[in-house]
Amino acid sequence: MKQMIMALALVFLVLGTAGGTSGAAPASGEPIRIGAISSLTGSFATFGSMERAGYALAVDDINTAGGLNGRPLVIDLQDDTSSANTALTVAEQFINSGVPLILGAYSSSVTKPLAVYMARQRVPLLNSNSADDSITKPGSDYVFRVGQNTDAYVKPFFALFKQLGTIKTIAILVSNNALGHSVENSLLTQAKDGGYPVVFDQAYDEGLTDFRPVLNRIKDTGADVLAMSSYEADAVALMRQIKEVNLNAKIFAGAGATGFAIPSFLKGGGDTVEYVITSAAWSPDVHYPKAHELFARLKAFMGGAEPSYHAIRAYAGATVAADALRRAATLSPEGIRAALQTTSLTTPFGTVEFKDFSGFHNQNPLPSILMQVQHRAYVTVWPLDVAVGKVIYPTPVWTARK
Repeated sequence: MKQMIMALALVFLVLGTAGGTSGAAPASGEPIRIGAISSLTGSFATFGSMERAGYALAVDDINTAGGLNGRPLVIDLQDDTSSANTALTVAEQFINSGVPLILGAYSSSVTKPLAVYMARQRVPLLNSNSADDSITKPGSDYVFRVGQNTDAYVKPFFALFKQLGTIKTIAILVSNNALGHSVENSLLTQAKDGGYPVVFDQAYDEGLTDFRPVLNRIKDTGADVLAMSSYEADAVALMRQIKEVNLNAKIFAGAGATGFAIPSFLKGGGDTVEYVITSAAWSPDVHYPKAHELFARLKAFMGGAEPSYHAIRAYAGATVAADALRRAATLSPEGIRAALQTTSLTTPFGTVEFKDFSGFHNQNPLPSILMQVQHRAYVTVWPLDVAVGKVIYPTPVWTARK
């Protein structure tokens, strides 16, 4: 296992291809090394490739701008093979080698046990892309989250439902994993608070390929909204089979983002994904400084492939790490932890501050947005101050679509 992990290790130093520019002298001197864990292979590899791109561009920008008080940053990125056990092995190796800070992981099912381990070892974990509420609720003094949690993913849907005024009932279908159950809990809580009856609620086992029996049961409820949380392959399969069984709803909601909010969903789902509304952490339509520029640079770095918000959040995570390392009184785990707690940084992803609220600890309170698939492209439709298009509602029934 150790040989495999080390063989898959990637080290990003000053990556000239990323195109960072600054008037400052490039970093030199002894590098400062931190660890990063992501899913470069396995079932979450699509998302790991996004994180890899974000880290790479961030390191280039940081070091081109003078690094960490003149010293270059090195992010030692290693593969967790989409496995919690591998991630824990990697983390142990990092800590034994003296790494004072670790970034990661991607999947909530990997990050949850990793966060527990890091807290026990009293070494900071800076997470960008895992959304399970329980990672920072109640959280730990050593775990910090840059990205949104599932409560934040779900919240804008209920704001939209209220504005639309004709949503009455909700059905919930999620994957049986850490993220799925966190999305489910967020949906149940906010539906109850908003007075929306949940007429169906089920988690399906990962690996299921035939969703038609459960979809027919949902069809019988006549729910106005089908709220889902699934990873990449399942999201496409669900929409294809929803069409096959002629299940109609006023809104098909990707409440957990993930598989519903990545470019491969558009490509793999074809016409079946049209009108789906998904939560997302970010889109190129937001008004944060250099957001549009970063999106274009990431796309170029990835060879023309469309980056998802996971790449932008990884970029933000690396930028936040660098800011804390610059400000830390000492480059020890405790010194870095103390610096992270006082973070207040504007990034292309948005403002990052680690707050305590509503039972969360060291959680960035940034809101989520909603995107709708329109003409096989994502269009930001909520909130209204960043929307570039209007929600198409209700979703046309399958028999009425061209």
